[in-house]
Amino acid sequence: MRAGQVPWITVGVGKTHLATALGHIAVRRRRTVAMARADKLFKRLTAARLDNTLDYEYRRLTTVELLIIDDFALQPLTPAQTTDFYEIITERHRKASTVVTSNRDASEWLPLMTDPLLAQSAIDRLTSTCHELIVEGDSYRRRQRPPAPPVDDPSPAAP
Repeated sequence: MRAGQVPWITVGVGKTHLATALGHIAVRRRRTVAMARADKLFKRLTAARLDNTLDYEYRRLTTVELLIIDDFALQPLTPAQTTDFYEIITERHRKASTVVTSNRDASEWLPLMTDPLLAQSAIDRLTSTCHELIVEGDSYRRRQRPPAPPVDDPSPAAP
């Protein structure tokens, strides 16, 4: 489990499900796994910065054997978030596996980060050893939605 994996796919086709399944397989093989949605991960790191536990959080995230970051790059990153992403990816590079799920292609991440040099460095490290998984199809959520009543079918009159 040394290579990074980056599934980037359209909305609702199972990226979180796929990442969770990879995490489950790793746990069954007695590997350490951490999974977090990107926005919550960055909030936790912001809180750690405020209470002086940032080194502990970095150590925890960089030493786990499989780190899964879900829904990355849904919105622009702050300077601190860009730095956090860079620090995590560079420390994990070629040492541990990282799964990043995103609705965007990795080439679209760069404009969302505030420091182009840090961003390019992190993205290059992540994508240089990754396996990209592209899943196409209709949204599972839409397929599970109850069908709408037919428009041509008149509603029964109230008595």
